[in-house]
Amino acid sequence: MQPESSAMELTAVFARIQNMLLSQEHATAAVHQLAQVAQDLIPSAAGAGVSLIDAHGSRTSTGATDHLVEAADALQYELGEGPCLSVWATETLQRVNDTTDDDRWPQWSAAVARSGIRSMLSVPLVFQDRCLGAMKVYATVGDAFTDHEEQQLGLLAAAAATLLGAAQTRAAPQRLSAALQAGLADRQTIDRAIGMLMEQRATDPDDAHAVLITASLAQGRPMVEIARQILQRHPDPGA
Repeated sequence: MQPESSAMELTAVFARIQNMLLSQEHATAAVHQLAQVAQDLIPSAAGAGVSLIDAHGSRTSTGATDHLVEAADALQYELGEGPCLSVWATETLQRVNDTTDDDRWPQWSAAVARSGIRSMLSVPLVFQDRCLGAMKVYATVGDAFTDHEEQQLGLLAAAAATLLGAAQTRAAPQRLSAALQAGLADRQTIDRAIGMLMEQRATDPDDAHAVLITASLAQGRPMVEIARQILQRHPDPGA
């Protein structure tokens, strides 16, 4: 893409974001649409996602273009590791050229590689020196993203962060409280499901956790949903 056409495209995208976010009452609806904008902007992306993260590292809102992206994103928070968490913690871009040989987040990389995700690019959403979360794109081939895509996604994220940050100001305390409560409930659900799998399979916590991870990515569903299925006495997801 030539610089002139790239600039024109980004200008149109920024106008679309502004009109969209100003008409949105809830951040959840906005991040779902922003994920679609990110995928549209980066042709090499097979999927995209946007996560808003609170001061404690818990998600407050998440948007994804498909179930595989949603599961890969959710897995980062459930494992406590991954490029988007690193983006949030360091406020710096993270690029994964090949998940099959990236050892920065070993559990997450190995799991998403088995699901077909080979490369990804994640950039911070920074507003007034505070990182609100991350915007990311995924690909099913290695080395899908270059410096050009980094620049495009970074510009998109900067515009989105300004608008999201302004929209967050009014309702941030209520959202933070709700996010902390939801995060605690999800963690307890996963822990209970791990305990049930340990009993059913006579195995240890690591193996039971691996069953949840594998089922989450295979079904394209967040791990907490798999955990709820187990607790409702549905069939063992790894059977």
